Amino acid sequence: MTTYREESDSLGSMQLPTDCLYGIQTQRAVENFSITDIPISIDPEMIRSLAMVKKACAQTNTELGTLAENKAKAIIAACDEIINDQWHQYFVVDVIQGGAGTSANMNANEVIANRALQLLGHHAGEYQHLHPNNDVNCSQSTNDVYPTALRLALYAKAQDLLANMALLKQAFSEKGSDFSHIRKIGRTQLQDAVPMTLGMEFSAFATAIGEDIIQLSHTIELLLDCNLGATAIGTGINTPVGYAPRVIERLQQVSGVKVRLAENLVEATWDTGDFVQLSGTLKRYATKISKICNDLRLLSSGPRCGFGEINLPKMQPGSSIMPGKVNPVIPEVVNQIAYDVIGKDVTVSIAAESGQLQLNAFEPVIANCLFLSLGMLNRGSRILRERCVEGITANEAECQRSVDHSLGIVTLLNPVLGYEITSTLVMEAIRDNRSVRELVLEKNFLVLEELEKILSNDGTNIEYT
Repeated sequence: MTTYREESDSLGSMQLPTDCLYGIQTQRAVENFSITDIPISIDPEMIRSLAMVKKACAQTNTELGTLAENKAKAIIAACDEIINDQWHQYFVVDVIQGGAGTSANMNANEVIANRALQLLGHHAGEYQHLHPNNDVNCSQSTNDVYPTALRLALYAKAQDLLANMALLKQAFSEKGSDFSHIRKIGRTQLQDAVPMTLGMEFSAFATAIGEDIIQLSHTIELLLDCNLGATAIGTGINTPVGYAPRVIERLQQVSGVKVRLAENLVEATWDTGDFVQLSGTLKRYATKISKICNDLRLLSSGPRCGFGEINLPKMQPGSSIMPGKVNPVIPEVVNQIAYDVIGKDVTVSIAAESGQLQLNAFEPVIANCLFLSLGMLNRGSRILRERCVEGITANEAECQRSVDHSLGIVTLLNPVLGYEITSTLVMEAIRDNRSVRELVLEKNFLVLEELEKILSNDGTNIEYT
């Protein structure tokens, strides 16, 4: 039979299960913000980061004499357990919440306080011995704790995406090497262009992803500028002398990340520009990877009535009515990830712009969008590599056929025969459904040996650095 304890705040009293590690303010948030039914524990990086911040603050407070040592030890021990993935089930407030993250901060304060009370030999809710606000939140405000934890969490989550981006780049690069000997026709505006190799096409995909790896690596460095120690609006009110630089040093040690104290704590408390830039960088990668997936779908279209230059791995039957049909489902799902990420970038931009005066109250929705975008792009990059790119094969004969029958090869003849003659050759080839190659030889514009030498130029003599 469940037993209950009673907790009170400035608004009244509530009953909670006796052994529940969160308290009255968390319970109020649960009731107020039944929005997505997704708790903040969905992102364990955020929960661990909140605990890291609280641990660093407890260490600093006891060093500066604002927190009793026995309380600090219990708080630190509780934080260590959370950092090691214990008690995350008690972080229950919704990812979308009013109050600029106050509910998430208080959820952390209450869980840490109640677990620390247990470690001290007391019962949950006996806050006269150790208090969520007075002790766990000592020298802090939601307005410096929440964004600092968010920055740490996003930085950690981005590492997984960077790793999978690197693997995806490598997979495309390996296909570029495998396909380096396969000639095909390039296309612009879906029309025949000039010869190239299939390897060039795939190597270009690898380079495009490599550029975004560099961009994302640079962008996440901005997240290391933190406002911890700023408290409510950046003035550092209710902190002891020397607190801000010291708590940043402790957070470096606790997290293993080279966080920095922001140059201007007032500015850093309201400015969400770094989150906007991160969102934009993710949108850039999403846009480019979606374009690559569009190309993969086009190049593999068919199998009989499309481009048919490459084969994607067959993942699942593609139709409930058309037997044998197989669709490019992996590129399709990555396309949809990209559309969602692009939409979330709009949300982040609006939320960042909508902040007023000394605080942006909309960081929870910014956080949710960024966590979701990072997670989807991370998993999408892995799935695209494992279930698509690594298994792609080339239809070499079809690639060569497109070169032989393309009108685009006439561009190679332009420096030799001139624009007017080559234009006439194209028109005649279209009219009579013949190849440019055949017409050049028939009209004795070139002998076979000369023609072969010219048409063999597919750009493979270009050196890339």
